[in-house]
Amino acid sequence: MGRQIHDIFVIGGGINGCGIARDAVGRGYSVALAEMNDFASGTSSGATKLIHGGLRYLEHYEFRLVRESLMEREILWAMAPHIIWPMRFVLPYHKGGIRPAWLIRLGLFLYDYLGGRKLLPPTAVLDMRRDKAAQPLKALFTKAFEYSDGWVDDARMVVLNARDAADRGAQIMPRTKVVSAHREDGLWSIETVDAGTGQVQTFQARMLVNAAGPWVDHVIRAAFGQNEAHHVRLVQGSHIVVKKKFDDPRAYFFQNPDNRIIFAIPYEQDFTLIGTTDRDYTADPKDVKISDEETTYLCNAASEYFKEPVRPDDIVWTYSAVRPLFDDGASKAQEATRDYVLKVEGEGGTAPLLNVFGGKLTTYRRLSEHALEKIGGAIGEKGAPWTATSHLPGGDFAARGYEAEVGKLKGSYPFLGDAHARRLVRRYGTKAAVLLGQARSVEDLGRCFGSDLYEAEVRYLINHEWARRAEDVLWRRTKDGLRLTKEQAALLEEYMAALPAQMAG
Repeated sequence: MGRQIHDIFVIGGGINGCGIARDAVGRGYSVALAEMNDFASGTSSGATKLIHGGLRYLEHYEFRLVRESLMEREILWAMAPHIIWPMRFVLPYHKGGIRPAWLIRLGLFLYDYLGGRKLLPPTAVLDMRRDKAAQPLKALFTKAFEYSDGWVDDARMVVLNARDAADRGAQIMPRTKVVSAHREDGLWSIETVDAGTGQVQTFQARMLVNAAGPWVDHVIRAAFGQNEAHHVRLVQGSHIVVKKKFDDPRAYFFQNPDNRIIFAIPYEQDFTLIGTTDRDYTADPKDVKISDEETTYLCNAASEYFKEPVRPDDIVWTYSAVRPLFDDGASKAQEATRDYVLKVEGEGGTAPLLNVFGGKLTTYRRLSEHALEKIGGAIGEKGAPWTATSHLPGGDFAARGYEAEVGKLKGSYPFLGDAHARRLVRRYGTKAAVLLGQARSVEDLGRCFGSDLYEAEVRYLINHEWARRAEDVLWRRTKDGLRLTKEQAALLEEYMAALPAQMAG
């Protein structure tokens, strides 16, 4: 008796779940969210890390999705200019290639004008006999097309949505597994267990939102006793990270003979990210990892373009994730729609359930708005759409203001090296000053775990961003795992394990 009844209980701490929770609590709904692992520990940290319109989706006539994605690029950039920034992409072309020049030109024309581009520069044609973009490539390319899209730190975008939702009053619970969900007296009764303490809790909610990504069918099975998720197609996408292949700040869009495409993207200053693969996946999503076949495919595909081949020995890190795509009956994994589908179940006095299928990083904010339309129709509307003009934590500066923010931080903390200041602004934006606090010297930041990862940053991530394990810090909140040795990572793990248990508010 007296237990709070939430308006909405969200299952899943990926980009869709955290985005829906943030939008909902900002409209006045009472919200709880449970994620069985760490935020973005599944699909949402396994992307190619692009905010993009999806140039290749035009071939599959996904005009609605492409237009929505193109419109979102500059909205998201303005929301989070610390973790999102523009990037130019070079698409090398040679006569007799996979796609004729006229088709590429048509696609890029639509790309320029379909989505209301304002700040991003338009498409250009490059003379590869003169442009420095040709330097790392084989000599067979005399022309290339160059266009704009955006880059995002995907895992940070997820945790910042969770952080903002919590700041606005949502109950955010990472490492909390939903073990049962059933309807009772017109409400949802949801039982959870805390993975760390084993504590079991029961929640009541007027509506359940299933944003569990690859585990969406598991949630439906728990709620209904049977698997009714007939529309999910699990597709594995894998990436490799190699030592830097080129110095140009632009990325490359490579077309392969099998009609698939891969990207080669500047990554974390010192590396090149190459991906992605697309293949159907049938095993448990928690066990996903890159296969030898995928590694060979990515190395060979990139080597078709680069003068210097990409070899397995060049790889410093790999990651793989499973995308829960809506099954539209496409014959090939790479042709399956990247659009999202929202389905509400429950009529009359029955507590409603919203199942979220598909989606991608670029459209998460619009997906959340559409989800709130469904939620409003099911349990009553509260508030109006608001996120289009909002900022994620730390992103309250001008879209083109990154250099100015770096200058401000270095002015306030003159002991910071340039690379360190730049990384802090990229991760935390205006919140970097909160992290650094009253520090007046490097020594004030505490112990250094390697590279420029200091105790002050680790404690900030524990206290403000729910980090509990070294891998949370090294591979999701930051990418310092690329720079720390195994011994340094083990010392960080020991340090974090010895700290008294704390939870981000």
